[in-house]
Amino acid sequence: MDSENTNGHTVETLKQATIRFAGDSGDGMQITGTQFTNTSAIFGNDLATFPDYPAEIRAPAGTIPGVSGFQVRFSSFDIHTPGDQPDVLIAMNPAALKTNLKDLKAGGIVVINTDNFGKLDLQKAKYEVNPLDDSTLDGYRAVRVPLNTLTKETLKDHGLSAKVVMRCKNFFALGIVYWLYQRPMETTINYLDREFGKKKKRPEIAAANIAVLKAGYHYADIAGEFQSQYEVPKAELEPGTYRNIQGNMAVGLGLIAASLQAKLPLFLGSYPITPATDILQQLAAYKNFGVVTFQAEDEIAGICSAIGASFAGSFAVTTTSGPGIALKSEAMNLAVMTELPLVIVNVQRGGPSTGMPTKTEQSDLLQCLYGRNGDSPIPVVASCSSSEAFEATIEASRLALKYMTPVVLLTDGYIANGAEPWRLPDLDSLPNLEVSRPTAADAEGFHPYTRDPETLARPWAIPGTAGLQHRIGGLEKEDITGNVCYDPANHQKMTDLRMDKIARIVDDIPEFSLLAGSTDDKVLVLGWGSTLGAITAAVEDLRQAGRPVAQAHLRHLNPLPKNLAETMAKFDHVIVPEMNMGQLSLVLQGKTCIKVESFTKVTGLPFMTNEIITKVNEYLG
Repeated sequence: MDSENTNGHTVETLKQATIRFAGDSGDGMQITGTQFTNTSAIFGNDLATFPDYPAEIRAPAGTIPGVSGFQVRFSSFDIHTPGDQPDVLIAMNPAALKTNLKDLKAGGIVVINTDNFGKLDLQKAKYEVNPLDDSTLDGYRAVRVPLNTLTKETLKDHGLSAKVVMRCKNFFALGIVYWLYQRPMETTINYLDREFGKKKKRPEIAAANIAVLKAGYHYADIAGEFQSQYEVPKAELEPGTYRNIQGNMAVGLGLIAASLQAKLPLFLGSYPITPATDILQQLAAYKNFGVVTFQAEDEIAGICSAIGASFAGSFAVTTTSGPGIALKSEAMNLAVMTELPLVIVNVQRGGPSTGMPTKTEQSDLLQCLYGRNGDSPIPVVASCSSSEAFEATIEASRLALKYMTPVVLLTDGYIANGAEPWRLPDLDSLPNLEVSRPTAADAEGFHPYTRDPETLARPWAIPGTAGLQHRIGGLEKEDITGNVCYDPANHQKMTDLRMDKIARIVDDIPEFSLLAGSTDDKVLVLGWGSTLGAITAAVEDLRQAGRPVAQAHLRHLNPLPKNLAETMAKFDHVIVPEMNMGQLSLVLQGKTCIKVESFTKVTGLPFMTNEIITKVNEYLG
């Protein structure tokens, strides 16, 4: 539907749009994308984002490895992914254009900062011929804007250094996009006032960026470079109070909620590591909720401090990524042997070794399931989206406290850094996690390894409680007494008890069920973690086209739901997309003896909807 606004511009109404901001890692693309995201969230759109940036703090300026991108998709209906291809690309330099142009939709708009296409800029991006002068842009709607020049002209009377002036040019581009999609500027103006205004004693920075933002908006309005404006109406979301949230923030809030529901102080012992560091930084600001954060000198100290806090009676957590899990594995086994509650958050990233710290992957599953010496079972819970990470965190906390065991919570870089609307939960709906602990009145006959008949959890006796003195450590325990014991029969029994305790969780988690389709369909697309969005979008499109496809997603990866094998056996094909080389597929085939079709990807990028559609159609013919 087209209309005309008061300035005579044609306004085209769209159901959705996808924008990608791309430039040098110093061009402020992440903050630009975040501001557009926050504005669209307040406007009322459903949205999903995908930040993509280099691992280096400052990669070589103008080079392809230094390109930073931020993609945001916003809509008037429920969406599940940040989009396969952008409708609009903002290219701040030749490297950004070269890296991202191939993803732009045919006929899409590319806004190019022509001031950064000098000879040296082209050499850095390895362009032999200027793409503005050949056929590179054929098939696209190229809008050439001298962003540097226009930014300098806007700020010529502001008395700022040339370096500071050039840092504002991203807001000129943001102003253009705000005009293009009829977004209000107030949210960003308020942000700039908060960040640089009077309280920060840098009002000149706020004033400069606000001036450039408005200049970009009005430039787009009067320059005549665009054929029309676009309108994406508000989405009809489920009633409630919403906020825009990233996965790391959702995990942090989930941990605080779990500690309050358990009526226990929260202790986080961690070492900074990309992409998990934000959780440590966030929780450090919540001392008013009784949160204690400890930034340790290394990964081992981080988890060991958390184990000590758990022994002392706190709800204990440690956060890390794959390389940190490798270092924490011995201490994870200590938590298994001592049978203390502990949540281990693993925000997965590309590997192996240091790998690709800022790129996403799901390649730590086998490490978390089996990467320890001895038979040492640990429950594994996987979050599937930025907003759902709150619920997954509560669930991991519930299992740790109820079964007196360490629990691994898996997220990844895509979940951690991506953003989407989150409906604030009803606090009364959160589970009661309060635990019962022995007191001095229970001293007679107390033993540290007696077990609850239902869960097999041992009592959580707090040091210093009269009559409950006991010793724990990494050596094998004698059943009931907890004394050090090397008896062969006792070791067999304790190993069986530790295994059985985790196995009993299967009766305390939901049975396996389909999210879409039925067992009469031919193909089941079975996922875990952050593949949920792409799988959901693909299955929706396939089913609308009449294809016999069903969908399911696993949150609990150890133990697996009890009726999983029974349900899988009813399909001709079970396709498992995952961002690794087939780890869940290996586990499923070993546990269920059912052949699965492994569909893998390890590019550091999430699955696209069309990739899954194409794979499913291969099996349907």
